[in-house]
Amino acid sequence: MKVLVTGATGLIGSAICARLSKDGHEIVAAVRPGSRPLPMAVGRIAEIDVAKAAGPEAWVPHLKGVDAVVNCVGVFQDNPRDSTRGVHVTGTAALFDACEKQDVRRVVHISAIGINRHQASAFSRTKLEGDKLLMERDLDWVILRPSVVLGRAIFGASALFRGLAALPVLPVMRGTGPLQVVQLDDVSETVAFFLDPGAPARVTLELAGPERLSMGEVVATYRRWLGWPPARVFTLPDWLTALTYRLGDFAGSLGWRPPMRSTARKEIAHGAVGDPSQWTGVTGIPPQSLSAALKARPASVQERWFAKLYFLKPVIFVVLPVFWIATGIVSLSTGFGEGMELMRRAGTGLLAAPGVVAGAIADILVGLAIAWRPAARYGLYGAIALSVFYIVAGTILLPELWNEPLGPLMKIWPILVLHLVALGILEER
Repeated sequence: MKVLVTGATGLIGSAICARLSKDGHEIVAAVRPGSRPLPMAVGRIAEIDVAKAAGPEAWVPHLKGVDAVVNCVGVFQDNPRDSTRGVHVTGTAALFDACEKQDVRRVVHISAIGINRHQASAFSRTKLEGDKLLMERDLDWVILRPSVVLGRAIFGASALFRGLAALPVLPVMRGTGPLQVVQLDDVSETVAFFLDPGAPARVTLELAGPERLSMGEVVATYRRWLGWPPARVFTLPDWLTALTYRLGDFAGSLGWRPPMRSTARKEIAHGAVGDPSQWTGVTGIPPQSLSAALKARPASVQERWFAKLYFLKPVIFVVLPVFWIATGIVSLSTGFGEGMELMRRAGTGLLAAPGVVAGAIADILVGLAIAWRPAARYGLYGAIALSVFYIVAGTILLPELWNEPLGPLMKIWPILVLHLVALGILEER
């Protein structure tokens, strides 16, 4: 079959592309324009911004020759880059309409567990609305509602669990519900099952793991898998929990996608649990427990690297913007006189004041670019270029700075290395 997979670069979408390709299906991967990296297991790339695909005509060109659609696209929380309503309702409704018009009968739709029981946020409300829109269509639809999805590939909550597992003291938040985590391989296997021509249609299934675990138990399981002793547990005070979510929302407003945002706080209070018996009864797929799945794939040193780097990444992307912005502000205020003196020593004459101001503005712009996710890569390149410029200019105009006790030029080298590290860990998935 030729299968259109939306959200093909995401955690679930990329795994489904690989699974279906292994079965011999031809994959058309629908991705956001400019998405990288792209799945290898695809025959064709269809670039489309789902949130802006307001009518079926946006999808029709991508559905030519397609036999089935697997809709994996999803947005956890609204931010300048993402719209829950645009993706879960407007864009998917247009896709379902186009499937009807093009006679693409089979549609497998990835939703979320528990949204029929509670709608705590825009995420769950719009997800449920999208489910209902599909149910109204004259299509052979299948709606799968997975719990928190975990696998070797990681993003969002699955990455957070590994990062928490690296902490010697585990911060536990009050008011979190139980989880029946489900394995990514089981989700992919289920999608493959429903693409069989003889598979049932017009069914809704909850995909949940076989055991109920607290967040602390999930993290402890990962910590054992990574080969580390049990962590001490520390219960976060409510004010610190609230601050954590607010900081996550602030990062989201800058285009980043941290898992700890207000949507997570609302949704996690209900947990992510369900009854997997119907799923197994229909498909014959027994869900794996977390411990059994982890035992089947021993942890590597790269897994431990990722876990230890997880919380260092946000620290790096806070420190670097603050460093550059603060440097610029100091140069324009309390350090202006010292900057002027350096420029005079360099023999710049009348260019001293404009030079100090230009350097300060450049520093601030670089810091702002690093802080804003869509421009972060360009900001890091700009920071590296600016650092190299300072080294070259300082060496030519004031070579004695290499001999100063505080090493103003020498310290640029570790700063350069930190920017290269930031570039290396910038990608989120």
